[in-house]
Amino acid sequence: MKYIKEHIMFIFPLLAILLGIESYLIFDRLTTNYEQDLKKDYSILVVSKKDMSLADFQKISMHIGSIESIKKSAIVDDMLNGMDNVNTADIIKALPYFYTVRLNSYLDAVSISKIKEKLSRNKYIKNVETFGKSHNSNYNLFVFIKIVLWTFVSLMSFTSLFLVVKQMEVWQYAHRERMQIMEIFGASKMLRSGVLLKRAITDSLIATFIASILFLLFRYLWIPNSGIDMLLQKQELLFAYSDLLILLLLSMLISTVSVMVVVMSSKESRL
Repeated sequence: MKYIKEHIMFIFPLLAILLGIESYLIFDRLTTNYEQDLKKDYSILVVSKKDMSLADFQKISMHIGSIESIKKSAIVDDMLNGMDNVNTADIIKALPYFYTVRLNSYLDAVSISKIKEKLSRNKYIKNVETFGKSHNSNYNLFVFIKIVLWTFVSLMSFTSLFLVVKQMEVWQYAHRERMQIMEIFGASKMLRSGVLLKRAITDSLIATFIASILFLLFRYLWIPNSGIDMLLQKQELLFAYSDLLILLLLSMLISTVSVMVVVMSSKESRL
């Protein structure tokens, strides 16, 4: 029972770190994907004196990813709906050129404002309209949530790491006699710490396995029955199989560093 308790005391804080990191990875994937969707939907309306190509716009700003010309005939039809005996050809000829401009990345309000300023300074462009209120609100919300989540994960990871190191010190104390005997025979600190490293690696594998199982259950069992449409549509983003490797490498790194910290800080002793 004592043996199991010792392992649990190491696995739980390590598991808390892995759960926090994976939660952040999932949120980051979801927000990045959502930002890509917003980028596709977000557009800038540009009114130009002459016909312009994508290359012309990209000379003004490298953040412009695509343009779509708005047909003058469609605008005239809307304007003259219900009116007869009107020469539409002359009106179309007199109208400027209208473009829907889309960006190649999700930018903050300051960057969009700079793009608008650059477009407005161009001698061929008459007017530029951005629709930034909703965009700015979404962008600021993403930034705020990411900061809050990263702060929470960092604090939780720091506290859990402290518990991991403390448990490692308990293990070192439990095996002090064996390590002291190895010291007498000239074994290096790294060699003497082999038993600690073996335990740490074993528990790292267990913690990684538990964390992966929890997120797989979350993805394949809980989400399909949750009724949350947004998560159902992004189900493939909730746990990527590459995350398993990331969690394993992180748990191994944390365990190894913890062993190194405890071993290197311990004092040499003689029987």
